[in-house]
Amino acid sequence: QVQLVESGGGLVQPGGSLRLSCAASGNIFSTYYMGWYRQAPGKQRELVAFITSGGIANTVDSVKDRFIISRDNAQNTVYLQMNSLKPEDTAVYYCNARRSSYIYWGQGTQVTVSS
Repeated sequence: QVQLVESGGGLVQPGGSLRLSCAASGNIFSTYYMGWYRQAPGKQRELVAFITSGGIANTVDSVKDRFIISRDNAQNTVYLQMNSLKPEDTAVYYCNARRSSYIYWGQGTQVTVSS
């Protein structure tokens, strides 16, 4: 069982930055693929970025060059650095851990981009 706790969300103006953190319980964090998803009001949850257990990072085209995913296995934490934020980035952001058939979700953190 893995428990995930997100933090770092909030209200930011367009063009601003936020860094989300996701702290994971357990001592096998390094073996999990970690991802960030988001869900805007009235829309389906969508993948934003993921990072493999080996540290290979991927981001979707809509946030490429603005968002960076990283992980610190010593701290059991995955991060999402979000730069040049846009109003359309407003959503609840969820952390996800995946290994084989095991999938875990955090409770989500709200990100609101508005002036």
